[in-house]
Amino acid sequence: MLVTRRLNVLLSKIKETASICDRHASQFSVGVSEPSEPRVVTDIPGPKSKQLIQQLEQIQNVGAVHFFCDYDNSHGNYLADVDGNVMLDLYTQISSLPLGYNHPALISAVSKPENLSTFVNRPALGVYPPADWVSRLQNALISVSPPGMTHVQTMACGACSVEHGLKAIFIKYMSDQRGGEAPSKEAQESCLVNMAPGSPPLSILSFNNAFHGRTMGALACTHSKWLHKLDFPMPDWPLVRFPDLKYPLEENVMENRAEENKVLEEVEDKIEEYNKKDKPVAGIIVEPVQCEGGDNFASAEFFQGLRDITNKRGLGYLMDEVQTGCGVTGKFWAHEHFNLTDTPDIVTFSKKMLTGGFYKKASFQPKEGYRIFNTWVGDPSKIALLEEVVKVIKEDNILDGVKSTGNYLLSGLKQMQAKYPGILSKSRGLGTLCALDFNTAATRDKVMADLRKKGVHTGACGETTLRFRPTLLFQNKHVDVFMERFDDVLSQLDK
Repeated sequence: MLVTRRLNVLLSKIKETASICDRHASQFSVGVSEPSEPRVVTDIPGPKSKQLIQQLEQIQNVGAVHFFCDYDNSHGNYLADVDGNVMLDLYTQISSLPLGYNHPALISAVSKPENLSTFVNRPALGVYPPADWVSRLQNALISVSPPGMTHVQTMACGACSVEHGLKAIFIKYMSDQRGGEAPSKEAQESCLVNMAPGSPPLSILSFNNAFHGRTMGALACTHSKWLHKLDFPMPDWPLVRFPDLKYPLEENVMENRAEENKVLEEVEDKIEEYNKKDKPVAGIIVEPVQCEGGDNFASAEFFQGLRDITNKRGLGYLMDEVQTGCGVTGKFWAHEHFNLTDTPDIVTFSKKMLTGGFYKKASFQPKEGYRIFNTWVGDPSKIALLEEVVKVIKEDNILDGVKSTGNYLLSGLKQMQAKYPGILSKSRGLGTLCALDFNTAATRDKVMADLRKKGVHTGACGETTLRFRPTLLFQNKHVDVFMERFDDVLSQLDK
């Protein structure tokens, strides 16, 4: 009886929210009941959070837990915790909330009768997809596919998206080596004992400070923090440094171009080195912006240079858009800013896309079933939610707002940098994917702690970088709330 009563209450709330959605459809872009400013009533974490952390510690490691959240009372760009604090959230679940907390369009999707079986049943999509799977893929993923790409494979998260994207590159490379012929019996048998020719000693080239995930193949291409990799066996794969640009970018064009050209030469040299070591490079993996590694940017010419190298050598080119996709840079995919003459071969996604997966050129589609596979290969309930996200983005011209707010945010960061030159440097960004560096890691961490005391939740990356990962509905008024408190915190440091 208690379960039934709770279910009835939940259904009543869903119907009430759906009704609100119908009455306030024009308010989707600003949210329905978002607070006007932060509210801090306890330390963060507060007493309730600390108690829950102690309880959780009896079950699992809590070294990464910041505080416990009250998601029922979180709205739009504001995150509430269990102690009644309400914070302006500029980190948004590690950059994974496209429309903020409790957006009415997503709540409405959960309440639609036609979506009921999608949320209740989780099919093994690779073998038993539902009847509406093709149309849902077209509405949610194909409708926003990167230029020139019409094939997509869903996955669960960013790491497994990269993992399987790498597998697609290896499959294509070896198929080319065999001239398109079927694998030999020797290859089929030798791979079962991890031996050549079935398990060839191929490699993937990646860059220092990169982050591509924590599964073993993705981790082999990750080079940002020792905590990610310590104690795990890693293959000997080629590593090249990422360009280290000088700021302001507009004042260092020639120097930065020379730096990027030098790195491209190092890429060519490293490929030759590994080919001679009989560990041929099958592909290159790179982020449009190295997010976890410190929000490191490179120019369009650099990424075009990588495309030219991979095309010349017949290698795969994987653009990891897990954190940069879904409109955060003002374009749906960050690599669209580069105007590449030929699109990447694989584009991975997750986070704000709510589901994992990767787009691929038709030539990177495996011929056999079960080559790119796991039990679920995604979750149709997440696609149902993504359909609504894509609809809101298109109907409300959200990306125009991201560009405008991003410019406003970056302008404010540059003003703060000019005001506190001994503390801040390298203000940079595309859309609302912005960042700036501090003079020391300790200073950055103190500023983040002081901002939280004032009700602003932020995220760090790299050694000294503060990164901004707001929702797509982040507006100038939210920038103003942040800047006022940021200035206050910095002024205290400067005394």
